[in-house]
Amino acid sequence: MGHNRPQITNEHIEQIRKLISENPDWHRTKLSQEVCELWNWRGENGQIKDISARDMLRDMEAAGKITLPTRLKKSRSDGSRDKIILHQHDTTPVDMSLSELRPLRVDIVDTKEGIALFKSYITQYHYLQYDRSVGENIKYAIYSQQGTPLANIMFEASAWACMPRDKYIGWDRTQRQEMLRFTTNNSRFLIYPWIRVFRLASHILSLVCKRLSEDWVKKYGHPVYLVETYVERGRFIGTTYQAANWICVGKTTGRGRNDRMNLRSLPEKDVYLIPLTRSWQKNLLAELE
Repeated sequence: MGHNRPQITNEHIEQIRKLISENPDWHRTKLSQEVCELWNWRGENGQIKDISARDMLRDMEAAGKITLPTRLKKSRSDGSRDKIILHQHDTTPVDMSLSELRPLRVDIVDTKEGIALFKSYITQYHYLQYDRSVGENIKYAIYSQQGTPLANIMFEASAWACMPRDKYIGWDRTQRQEMLRFTTNNSRFLIYPWIRVFRLASHILSLVCKRLSEDWVKKYGHPVYLVETYVERGRFIGTTYQAANWICVGKTTGRGRNDRMNLRSLPEKDVYLIPLTRSWQKNLLAELE
């Protein structure tokens, strides 16, 4: 079955029901791990995709197909956020030319201390704050050549469905399901409010996008070919992304991931994309094996 999310059949449902009934002491994490082993559901790096399996099991329960074991602790899907400790930051204004700060240093944030600082910056200074990272993700911290912290940027799982994006790529539903992991979503981008440097934001986007796919391969064992982001209408006009050669392909409907009642309660956003390779479309439309 490999790394893709499986097409669930009645046989799969019966397998899961049997696992649950025969192992009443299993918690949800154990169940998702065993499902991955049973179906050989793994990422390109060989690790089981138990987080994806857990999401799938929750979807199956919501659809009335199975009854999961009682949660050991409150689910993250209930809207709870990471516990974030807010740090004090040096807010001394940086008001100079980009050339005085270059070459910039772009670091992957992967230490406990670095992640704590990343969350603190985003929570205090980004209008969306920090909730949690979704699926495969990479966080970056950007510094001047002198070592001054300038910005944070995060990439995570792309939106499951986005009509303007899918139409631009040329995806049908099956292709999207199989190839979505080869795209990523720039979900947070923060230049600290005391940093006032002309063209810094677009320069950072360009720097990060040049290395993003290679970093993804190192962490997850597969590349990414296309990046998406969503710019809230009425709040921003997308100047930074336009300056970095991102393409606006349309706007969202105002529905979120969990808008099953079609309430459209979220603000409309412009959809921006940037390809990371010349053959991005060919790769994302590759014939399914």
